[in-house]
Parts: sequence; structure tokens; C-alpha cells
Amino acid sequence: MKLLIIEDDPGIGSAIRSGLEQAGYFAEICRDGERALRLASSTHFSALILDLMLPGMDGLSVCRNLRRSKNHVPILMLTAKDTTRDKVAGLECGADDYLCKPFEFRELLARVRALVRRDKAMKLPRLVIDDLEVDTLSRSVWRAGSPVILTPREYTLLEALASYEGQPLSREAIIEKVWLTDGVLPNAVDVYVKVLRKKVDSDPANRLIHTVYGVGYVLRKSEPDPNG
Repeated sequence: MKLLIIEDDPGIGSAIRSGLEQAGYFAEICRDGERALRLASSTHFSALILDLMLPGMDGLSVCRNLRRSKNHVPILMLTAKDTTRDKVAGLECGADDYLCKPFEFRELLARVRALVRRDKAMKLPRLVIDDLEVDTLSRSVWRAGSPVILTPREYTLLEALASYEGQPLSREAIIEKVWLTDGVLPNAVDVYVKVLRKKVDSDPANRLIHTVYGVGYVLRKSEPDPNG
């Protein structure tokens, strides 16, 4: 699992990353809000650890923009402010949990683990996008009412894209989610997407899997052609 630490204090960020990596997580550090928003919008993370006070765009704005774009990544907000008003502001803008500085790392780790578990538990048993249906319990797929036969890897790729409907996933994020490792070449994703399209998107007039150039792939309902 990959986590994004958004913290402008180098000492705090490095200490959190070191502790998380010892606990078995992959962790990346970002020190400003605007870059954090770009990263979180283009890469799949299991959770964000988001400081409230950041240069440029603050943590509340990062959180608010992610939620507006229907990005539901779990967010643990960190801040030195401990008033009820500040906590309410963080939660109302879309944060899932709130931790005041200074804190013990074991509490942060417990909260991160709880958020990741909760996110998994909230996984929908059936995903429906247009005429595509994905049953996550039986791992079965239908398109326009007809069954689609997929290999286990193809199914996992489709579920990953469907779970983040409308949210572009980078090739690196897909590799982490589908192959569960970073030792796979990005062109492997392109090969599997090509095969998946042949099975799921056989009707070129109603394609669901789209290329986002410079980023990766997204699964969403096709936009109607304004020119008819």
C-alpha cells in the first residue's frame, strides 16, 4: 500500500515516512499543496496524511478540491491547531480523521490503519457504469447484459478502473493496485488495457475505457458528441 505524506516540515515528514515504511507501507512525501493535489489526482494512494498549514494551497483547499473531483481517498489531517472550530472545518471539507500535533507515531499509525480498513470495508459489492456491471464478490462482469469472460489479471485491472470511475489512474498506480509491486514495466499496463478493451469495449460508439494522455487511463461513460 502506498501513502502520500503532505507535510512541509522536513523533519516531521521524514520521521512519519520512516515509521510507515518500518510498518510495511510505501510512503511518498510532498511539501506543498498544489503539487499534492496534482499527485493525489493522478496517482492511486491508499490514504493521505495531510498537514493543514502548507505553502501555496493549504490542506483544507487540497481536501476540498479532491472531494469536489469525487476523489474519495481516505484523508488523515494533521495540524497544530486543536480548537473545535479547526477540527470541524477539517472534517466538513471532507477529511476522514483529524490528529493534532504533537502526536505519538503509534497513534498516527493506528489511525492510518483504521482508515485503510474502513476504505476496504466500504467497497461496493456491485459497480455499475453505464451498461457495465462488475460484481466484486463473484468477480463476474457483464456488458449490456452479456457476460464478459476475463482472466484474473484482466478482472483486477477492470475493477481497479471501475472503482475509481471518472478518476484517471496513472500506469504506476495501476501497477501497484493490479500487480502489487513496482517491478513491472509500464508498457505491461498498455498491453492489458488493449486486451481488456477488446473484451469490454467491443462497441466503438460506446467506449468506457479512455486514455488520458500524459497520465494513464480512466473508466467513465462516453461524453455525447456535440456535433451529432
